[in-house]
Amino acid sequence: METKQLGKTGIFVSAIGLGGMPMSISNRPSESESIQVIYRALDLGITFIDTADSYCKDESDKHHNERLIHKALTSYKGDVGQVIVATKGGLMRPDGNWTSNGNPEHLRQTIRVSFEALGGAKPIDVWQYHSPDTNYTIEESLAPVKEAVEAGLIRFVGVSNFSVEQIKRARDVVDIVSVQNQYSPWQRQPENDGVLKYCEQQGLTFLPWSPFGGRRRHQGLQDIPAIAKLAKEKSVSVYNIVLAWLRSKSPAILPIPGASKVSSIEDSAQAINLKLSDDEVQKIDQAT
Repeated sequence: METKQLGKTGIFVSAIGLGGMPMSISNRPSESESIQVIYRALDLGITFIDTADSYCKDESDKHHNERLIHKALTSYKGDVGQVIVATKGGLMRPDGNWTSNGNPEHLRQTIRVSFEALGGAKPIDVWQYHSPDTNYTIEESLAPVKEAVEAGLIRFVGVSNFSVEQIKRARDVVDIVSVQNQYSPWQRQPENDGVLKYCEQQGLTFLPWSPFGGRRRHQGLQDIPAIAKLAKEKSVSVYNIVLAWLRSKSPAILPIPGASKVSSIEDSAQAINLKLSDDEVQKIDQAT
């Protein structure tokens, strides 16, 4: 598996990661099926796994995905010493909805629970502030994160759903290694708001969430002629084409496609060997 550096940490991870969300929200697979997905990802050389405290059904189920990933890693028969788990905090799941909570006390508490859910034996590899809460300043919300780094609960810090200005403010509080914003053929804002270029310039890893458009839109990739045509010509899935398209956009990008089936992560991993020409990338750009 091709690797790339995580920020400027000197740590190298697989150039395609695994997104854990589909294994823990509604209509999720059984625990045993999900663990097999994680095992297969590890077998394929994937060493970057993205999760969050809010990857669950509702508040009563909080931290489900973190515990699931920890269970898989500790029961896997191979070497997991190079695996990096990136989690997030700052979203709540009341009745299955998504709401922001940047209350410093809440973040202080959820960091501690995430630390324990992921095993509690070593610092959280990467902790990301999931989404800015307008009820609190970025400085207020990230203060307990800095404390957690100093206390040895967190190794590296990232942010999610942040603008360039917000990233800069976050970096004034604590070192940042990654930015996770939405980016797909339907949502190309990072190309236009300066975030992707800023990540390139500053050596930050950009993690595009929902690269296939999410549960509601992923099947619509077949309806984008440029993508469907390339997939047919290259005898690959439309998802492979999208992952290759994303990777072509910037050396900062590390896609984290979600999976709840072994076949899905096997397909995503194949995209590591797919390269698109500038002309092919341009055709996708013009079609989306």
